[in-house]
Amino acid sequence: MASLPNSGAQSESFYHRDVKWSSREKIAARRAFEQALQREFEIVMNETRQRAAKIKEPADLWSLEDFLTESRKKIDRDFDYRYSQLIEVFAILIERGRLTLEELDGLREEKIDQIRSIVEFYKAS
Repeated sequence: MASLPNSGAQSESFYHRDVKWSSREKIAARRAFEQALQREFEIVMNETRQRAAKIKEPADLWSLEDFLTESRKKIDRDFDYRYSQLIEVFAILIERGRLTLEELDGLREEKIDQIRSIVEFYKAS
């Protein structure tokens, strides 16, 4: 997971590593994470179908392979389910339209506020 671009955000990122997650929050976080991941998979699968339908020559196969490889790397990088990273991950997923704040129902308000703050930071950048 890439860290945020400025040092102020990075120090805030360090703060997130100390955040405690209750059992209830872990369940809510997992549910939201899986929903966002499924959305990402749907987007990649739809794009794959479109690209596959356009294959006309061998070079097109390798282009499809490149797309799938890059998609997998992006998913592996962006969907980091370590609790020390989840606040930032959720903010990024909200910013990208893969998740909504409402889908984080079950998280404490302090976490929602932190996520909202990071989303605003991204929008301002």
